[in-house]
Amino acid sequence: MKIPHFRWSIATLLFVLSVINYIDRQTLSILAPTIQEDLGLSDQQYGNIVSLFLVAYTLSYLVSGRIVDALGSRISLALFAGFWSLAQVLTGFAQSVASLGICRFLLGLGEAGGYTASPKVVAEWFPPKDRGLAVGIYGAGASIGATLAPLFVIGLAVNFGWRSAFLVTGLIGLVFAFIWFLLYRNLGEHPWITDRERNLILEGQRADGEAAGGPALTEGARWRAILCNRGVWALMVARLLTDPVWYFFQFWMPKYLHTVRGFDQVDLASMWLVFLAADIGFVASGLVAGLLIRRGRAPRPARLFVMLGSAALVPLAPLVATASTSVGVFAVAMIVVLAHTAWLASISTYVLEYVPRQILGTAFGFIAAGSAVGGILMNQAVVWTIRHRSYDDCFYAMIVLHPLSLFLIWRFAAKAWVLRPAT
Repeated sequence: MKIPHFRWSIATLLFVLSVINYIDRQTLSILAPTIQEDLGLSDQQYGNIVSLFLVAYTLSYLVSGRIVDALGSRISLALFAGFWSLAQVLTGFAQSVASLGICRFLLGLGEAGGYTASPKVVAEWFPPKDRGLAVGIYGAGASIGATLAPLFVIGLAVNFGWRSAFLVTGLIGLVFAFIWFLLYRNLGEHPWITDRERNLILEGQRADGEAAGGPALTEGARWRAILCNRGVWALMVARLLTDPVWYFFQFWMPKYLHTVRGFDQVDLASMWLVFLAADIGFVASGLVAGLLIRRGRAPRPARLFVMLGSAALVPLAPLVATASTSVGVFAVAMIVVLAHTAWLASISTYVLEYVPRQILGTAFGFIAAGSAVGGILMNQAVVWTIRHRSYDDCFYAMIVLHPLSLFLIWRFAAKAWVLRPAT
């Protein structure tokens, strides 16, 4: 059986994976007021548990990319999805701060792997002109998951208790891991792709100067190539500085609405509006960049153009704190999140076109580890800020992050990286 345009079926699978990933991730923050009351957690303990998740996320980014390069996308992604889904199920049995923290740590170890395997799948299955949209599709899955999570998770918690939300969402992930393993194959091996589409993908990759092979590298040479490249460090620092904006809206925006704006647990379902804006940002970034590429602009400059627009809009974040109405709060938050997710999809795709294919998983994991480190630092900074000052300062801190990061990428990662054999 041959399926036309089969590469978009692969993008759909990555989208579903990302939806599940973010529903699992958001379950704790959505139910935080209820769980804190039931288990007697303070804000500091809640912050520590979030940090445990992010520490595990960081560690996983550093090693999961290498696992993806070694095992391939099919096996590694099934392993990661199954592992984090089991951790989600176990969270439903947590009885204390310690057991809840352990479960979230295990969740972080698994979830980061989904975001080192997915870019490699996109690099293998899509020509450059389609990659931005493919990344945007699975990136939108993250915000769709976050959009659905308040409705789905709160519905389960209200009717069956908060523990049921972890059990049901975890079981869904285990089913997906099994389906992925059954259905996925590499581009050259999949029986459902037409020869025409396979040739289209390969010709697009060759036209952009890519090759699936390249010089053979020892493990030491692999890491030396990554760690000695200034562009890799610029991209890593850029994610360290900017990804905390996304983490803040995921982990702390519901608590801000509850604490400062007086939203109750049911009212927090309105967070779906913010994540709807994130969906638009993810997809729009790929569409805009793809249009620019079709009109003759090179792929990386097209991504930088989208990132420039994002860097101009995210600094509006302080208007969330100064808005006098809930409508104003959500309107500004939606603009900021849309701009940030357009940035996130663009920088992720930029990495695919900057890093040589044979070290893509390892390098992407290293760069993405900056995201998790930034999240850890952000989380502790937010805990200190809301204790000693106010949530307002968190929004003011978002003014400079994206413009500074864009400068670093333009300065150090604008030129193509040609990987050479170790001498």
